[in-house]
Amino acid sequence: MLSKARKLAEIVAVALLTAMFAAFLLQIFMRYVVNQPLGWTSEACVILYIWTVFWTSAFLLDESEHVSFSMLSDAVSPVARRVLTIIGHVILGLAFASALPAIVDYISFMKIDSTPVTRIRFDIVYSIFPVFAVAVVIRSVLALYRAIRGRNESPSHTPEAL
Repeated sequence: MLSKARKLAEIVAVALLTAMFAAFLLQIFMRYVVNQPLGWTSEACVILYIWTVFWTSAFLLDESEHVSFSMLSDAVSPVARRVLTIIGHVILGLAFASALPAIVDYISFMKIDSTPVTRIRFDIVYSIFPVFAVAVVIRSVLALYRAIRGRNESPSHTPEAL
C-alpha cells in the first residue's frame, strides 16, 4: 500500500512538473514567436512551482535528500550525533505541530485575496503548505523513533532496500 501511495505521489509530482514546463514553453512561444505574451503563464509557473516543491518535500524526498546543516553533527561522536538528532527532531516536530493551527488559520484568511491575473484565491494556491507541515511532523516523529531505537538511517537507504 505504501508503494502505491508513493507511486501516486510520483505521478502527481510528474504532472505538476509537466504542467509547469508546458506553461513555460507556451510562455516562450507566445512571447518570442507570436509576439503576444500571456500573463497567466508566469503565474501558473509560480503556482505550480510552489506546489511541486512542497508536494515533493512532503511525500517523495527522504530525510537524507533534504537540505541540512550537519557540520556540527558530523564532527561529534556517534552517541553525541544521536543526541543531536533526537533534539533536532523534537524541536522540528514540535515547531511545526505547534504552528499548524496558525498555518491553517492564516491560509484560510488568505481567501480574501487572489492572484492578479488568474484570480485564483491565495488560500487555494498555498493549501499545499499545511499538508507539507503535517508531513514534516509525521517524518519528525518517525525519525525520532528511529533515532531513539538507534536506527538513524531512513528505511530506503538501508542495504536491503538498495
